[in-house]
Amino acid sequence: MKIVACIKQVPDTTEVKLDPVKNTLIRDGVPSIINPDDKAGLELALQIKEAVPGSTVTVVSMGPPQAEVALREALAMGADDAVLVTDRAFGGADTWATSSTIAGALRNIDYDIIIAGRQAIDGDTAQVGPQIAEHLGIPQISYCEELKVEGDKFIVKRQFEDRYHIIEIKPPCLITTLSEEIDPRYMTIGGIFNAYQKEMKVWGLKDIEDKLDLSNIGLKGSPTNVKKSFTKQAKGKGVKLEGLTPEEAADAILAKLQEKYFI
Repeated sequence: MKIVACIKQVPDTTEVKLDPVKNTLIRDGVPSIINPDDKAGLELALQIKEAVPGSTVTVVSMGPPQAEVALREALAMGADDAVLVTDRAFGGADTWATSSTIAGALRNIDYDIIIAGRQAIDGDTAQVGPQIAEHLGIPQISYCEELKVEGDKFIVKRQFEDRYHIIEIKPPCLITTLSEEIDPRYMTIGGIFNAYQKEMKVWGLKDIEDKLDLSNIGLKGSPTNVKKSFTKQAKGKGVKLEGLTPEEAADAILAKLQEKYFI
């Protein structure tokens, strides 16, 4: 079975700050990680590889050259091959342009199943995975928290609001995964050594342009853009009322609501 795992290198958002003038993320000196939902998807891909003899896992990432580090980590975890899709022409892409570019790259790769994370922690859109499936014209299941292989089909446990669904799907297909119920494995010492000995494919625009609609890539091919980014502002200290009877407390709350024109 041929398995493709799509991953993204993202900044560790617990340490990200915003430039107050440019309204952009300050990435200098901020460590990068594999997006958690994508890493969970990679773990599922590796579990399928172990369950189905002869299977291979190819990891694909679109990003700047430094995204190679994330791909090397995936190789060290047990992936067989890695493809970095990088070119200045792809810069500034929104979810539509990103999914268009990744789908173009995937048309150069044989696959039975594509596994991607539900969403990236730096964008939180949950759009790229489903859009890739639409570009490729294959069925998809989102919010996967468990995946098994039975014969020629996959059995997916899909998270829902207050329950879960069990869905059967046949390849080729795309699955998006959640990180909550999946514990990714660690890299091994031997895996790290082998990962940095292995040759990595690097594809630019010229390598996949015959699989792309060039009007749908990069900044020019992005129908959406971010007007402004800002961090959550701290709330004021507020007012604490003590020593009131229940009736007095109710009157104080009503007075404040009236003062703020909520009632």
